[in-house]
Amino acid sequence: MLKRFEKTTGRYIEKIYGQDRLAYAHTDSSDLFDLVEWAERGGYPGSVILFYDFTNGKVYRPFRKKKNTAYANPAYANGYYWILQGDYGKKKVTLYRYLPGERPEVVTEFSTDGVKLYNLQIIGTSVYVVSQDTESAECYYPMQFTIKKGPTQSLTLIEENRAYFEEWVEEGWDDENDCATEDYRFYTRLVVKDLQGNEISREIGAIFQSPDGSYWIS
Repeated sequence: MLKRFEKTTGRYIEKIYGQDRLAYAHTDSSDLFDLVEWAERGGYPGSVILFYDFTNGKVYRPFRKKKNTAYANPAYANGYYWILQGDYGKKKVTLYRYLPGERPEVVTEFSTDGVKLYNLQIIGTSVYVVSQDTESAECYYPMQFTIKKGPTQSLTLIEENRAYFEEWVEEGWDDENDCATEDYRFYTRLVVKDLQGNEISREIGAIFQSPDGSYWIS
């Protein structure tokens, strides 16, 4: 039987890892970093984030649409849903924790001048607010630190004072002819560092979070 949410919006909904109750959708494709470009063009119309409940078919909208305000992808940890809201009009980013049907609770706030909006996101078995570019990963909450990284490394998980980077590796590519050779391999390598950036280990593997919240290396 085809089930239907109480409100159908025609938007593709996406999984929130670590649980299986809610999915989410943004009302447009702009992210926090896009707020900077929008400001240069006179301001952003605003967007909202929607949550879809598989247990009862309800659709939750915890925030009203507001000019110059956008949202990062939500995360689930410690029994709550966590949301990053960027308000470029007020020059701040707010971290909320949320339960379906309840009012979002402010956990902490950051000035937009004090964080990098590019790839600003929530990761970890607990809640870590981080951003990263091709050279470094920076953590802003619940502690502050910066770790240098390679251009193909992506910070995926922080747990027990360890930072886990997924690094994509491509071998056997013929640059001259721009094609794969018979020895071509593409895979992910897991690089573990301490919070000072010192490498602890590396191995072939990618990280996946199951609905019960546990992390697996594949």
